[in-house]
Amino acid sequence: MTVEIEVTKDSIIGDVIKAVPGAEKVIEKFFGNGCFKCPGINVESIAFGATMHNMDPEKVVTEIRNLAENNNGA
Repeated sequence: MTVEIEVTKDSIIGDVIKAVPGAEKVIEKFFGNGCFKCPGINVESIAFGATMHNMDPEKVVTEIRNLAENNNGA
């Protein structure tokens, strides 16, 4: 069961992966697959991950939001 959440740069990566089908592919694209083995996934935000990987958090958020909208047929 998925729960709708508003995805922001402050969203916890693990929560986003659980709530948005396909979000793990976006996280892997921007941050690599190491996130999925890291216990920090349940406490670290998209902004934190973006900082650690020298990425713009808004690019990650935008791509996940677009994915969520497409999944909901919006």
